[in-house]
Amino acid sequence: MTYCLGIITRFGLVIAADSRTNAGVDYISTYQKLFDFSSPGERVLLLCTSGNLSITQAVITWLQKDIKNQAEPNVHTLSTLEEVARYVGSKLRQIQEQDRPWLERDRIDAQCSFLLGGQIQGEAPQLYRIYNQGNYIHATKETTFLQIGETKYGKPILDRTLTFDTPLNEAAKCALLSIDSTMKSNISVGPPINIVMCEADSFVIRHRLRLRLGDPYLAKIRKLWETYVKKAFEDMPDVEWEYYEDESEAKEDIFID
Repeated sequence: MTYCLGIITRFGLVIAADSRTNAGVDYISTYQKLFDFSSPGERVLLLCTSGNLSITQAVITWLQKDIKNQAEPNVHTLSTLEEVARYVGSKLRQIQEQDRPWLERDRIDAQCSFLLGGQIQGEAPQLYRIYNQGNYIHATKETTFLQIGETKYGKPILDRTLTFDTPLNEAAKCALLSIDSTMKSNISVGPPINIVMCEADSFVIRHRLRLRLGDPYLAKIRKLWETYVKKAFEDMPDVEWEYYEDESEAKEDIFID
């Protein structure tokens, strides 16, 4: 399992991913999940992977080979990010059709998904989630983030914090706290954490960060977040209980609306 997320605001994009892969509690490895296919000055393209490692690696390798061989099309020649999303989905389907029957024969889960974020000259920044079937959805002003992998533990802070007007530095901070919350609750998600911030209309990535296990900044934000959450919890007003002199009255109120 892994956890990747993308955040889009009017100011640009933040993409973040952990690097942990596990095939059971006794086999945990580290693999890169965030890949940069950008062509600086013309387009920014970032791709995150989750799910069956052999299939996602095959897709990434195929995309890289198409660029190297100047195949038509490839992620550098397509004119819109929506076309890139469709292209990645088609490559995923081709590999799935080839490998899935053999994986399923040995009861190996072939499911996987991708996050695609970036900006191409002439378009606004965009963010897509590409599903196992090769279809996709995109983020909107109302839904400013997309996730893949182990999503549930890191979602509450995103729901409560992000809007389309959130500054990029705050979005990046939110992404790190979302990943840290997931790591706290699920051992299958872990460092190194890779995070990229891309300003709208810059067409170049100037902000990158890789946080390894034991990184002082990662430890600092975890400690501060736990302190602030505990303080907020303690400051919440106590439950305003309804008090009953007679036990029978309490039972009636509980079972009768």
